[in-house]
Amino acid sequence: MGGLSIWHWLIVLMVVLLLFGTGKVSTLMGDFAKGIKAFKKNMAEENDVSMEATERPAGSIAAPNAPVSPAATVPPRETTAATQR
Repeated sequence: MGGLSIWHWLIVLMVVLLLFGTGKVSTLMGDFAKGIKAFKKNMAEENDVSMEATERPAGSIAAPNAPVSPAATVPPRETTAATQR
């Protein structure tokens, strides 16, 4: 009582296969595997980027993928006699 034997798991497996079919289960497991691979790839890329950021020289100012400030891209306004009053 309280533990599930191998027979319980086999019955559950048969019910799942009868409800969903083997094609749907294999497609679901394939999609799950692709998701895990993509997750691992993105985690490896994130580690590479974080390692690059720590290996940068001390004289550098911004990170390579840092967003550009809008003030840096806007040219200064020209002042005229009317605006100087």
